This record gives sequence, C-alpha cells and structure tokens, in this order.
Amino acid sequence: MESFLLEEGDKMDPTTKQLLQSLIDRKSKLNRYKQLHFILFSTAILFSAVLFYTVYNMAVLPFQTSIFDLITFILQKNHFIFLLLIAFSLFGAVKIVFEKKTKSEKDYHALRCEVIDKSGDLWKGEQWENRHKIYEKMKKSYDINLYHQSK
Repeated sequence: MESFLLEEGDKMDPTTKQLLQSLIDRKSKLNRYKQLHFILFSTAILFSAVLFYTVYNMAVLPFQTSIFDLITFILQKNHFIFLLLIAFSLFGAVKIVFEKKTKSEKDYHALRCEVIDKSGDLWKGEQWENRHKIYEKMKKSYDINLYHQSK
C-alpha cells in the first residue's frame, strides 16, 4: 500500500483505502503500457525506415531495369526476408500492446468514475472535509483527478 494512504489511515475506512490503492495500481499499469507502446512504435518505425533505405540502396537501385531480377535478388538473400519478418513482428507487437493499453485505460477510467460517483458513500461525516487533502495528494503525486469525471 502507498505510504500516504497508510499515513492518512485515520481519515478513511479500509474500503476507501483499497479503492484508492487499486486506482493507483491501474494508473501505474496504464503508464507502463503507454511507455511500452511508445518505445515499440518508435522502434518499429525506425527499424522499418532503415530496412526500406537498405533494401532500396542494395536491391532496387541496382536492379531497377527489371522487376523480375529485383524479386529474384531479394528472395535469394535470406537476411532480407528475415529482417522483413522482424519488422512485421514489431508492428504486431505494437498492435497487441496498443490493445492492452486501450483496455487498461478503460479499466482505469471506469474505476476512477466509480470512485467519483461513490464519493458520497465513501467519505461520510467528518471524513468529507478531509477528502480534498487526499484528492489533492492523488492529483499531485499520481496525476489522478478525482474531482471530475472528464479525462
């Protein structure tokens, strides 16, 4: 459990603590997927650009007169096919990570909206006055807005 949730333990009940901890975990998971998606996408684009440049200079320019000679040359060189397979695999990985990122974003947003909707039930009595301190800490430390449902 996050340290500030343990420090502020007397200001909230265990259910609220667990919900906020779950929200922090989902936000960190979302951030990991965003970072991984960016790295994989950048790598795939860079790798594909280098591959295109290499194939163009090594195969297309020397064999520009005959398409048949060009295709024969590329198919005879196994490393071109292997590098092309790596490029397709990178873009496949980008798609898979993008789907996981999208699912993680939906889960995070759904839980965040649930916490906002149920804030009246979670913060009862004198806890209601102290909730803004927790919300400010969540916003400042984890970039989680618990005041409004809009992203």
